[in-house]
Amino acid sequence: MDGKVVIVTGASRGIGAAAVRAFVAAGARVAALARTEAQVAALADELGPEVMALGCDVANAAAVQAAVGTVQARFGRIDVLVNNAGVIEPIARLADADVDAWGKSIDINLKGVFHGMRAVLPVMRAQGGGTIITVSSGAATNPLEGWSAYCAGKAGALMLTRAAHLEEGPHGIRVLGLSPGTVATDMQVKIKASGVNPVSQIDFATHIPADWPARALVWMCGPAADDWLGRDISLRDETVRRAVGLIP
Repeated sequence: MDGKVVIVTGASRGIGAAAVRAFVAAGARVAALARTEAQVAALADELGPEVMALGCDVANAAAVQAAVGTVQARFGRIDVLVNNAGVIEPIARLADADVDAWGKSIDINLKGVFHGMRAVLPVMRAQGGGTIITVSSGAATNPLEGWSAYCAGKAGALMLTRAAHLEEGPHGIRVLGLSPGTVATDMQVKIKASGVNPVSQIDFATHIPADWPARALVWMCGPAADDWLGRDISLRDETVRRAVGLIP
């Protein structure tokens, strides 16, 4: 990743923050985006001048476009976009779900992915290629009680990955997703507290650490992941874990 420029959304904690660290360790320059700049400023201070912190709400198309322009102006190019920003709320059965909260979830988990893709595609086309990775979920293909908004958003994001691969693959743009399984992050704390569906019953100690998907994201930027273009890579797959170097 030496000399490469990476944008990571939802970079203030969890998989996003771990991904920023992993990409910097691999030699990349990274733009860490979160809804408020203060959330990622400390991360940028910790990691040095190769990281820039930007406030950006992915649900706001104009804000995403402006952030991408700022990154390009500073670093001159954009090689990788990691669409990581996401929310689990609202956890509620369809009949009880708050309409506004349900829509906000779609604004972040689905439209936020579209906004990111839409903003970087012209840049990547002009430079002859790039990689777009969306952090997906098993919920993209498996319905879960109380997660209608999350499942619908992730399912839509998976189809965006497929559509973007179809349209942009001929332009040298690699598009794929990562389904990490259950990860020891704040999201799992909220899921546990809800007590809804079997995922909430999983022992927190069994969740994988956030640096596993982070390391997988770096690996996915190379040709070893080309067999998965246009679809999700499952980190539950032991073959993938071995290829990434997570297990012997």
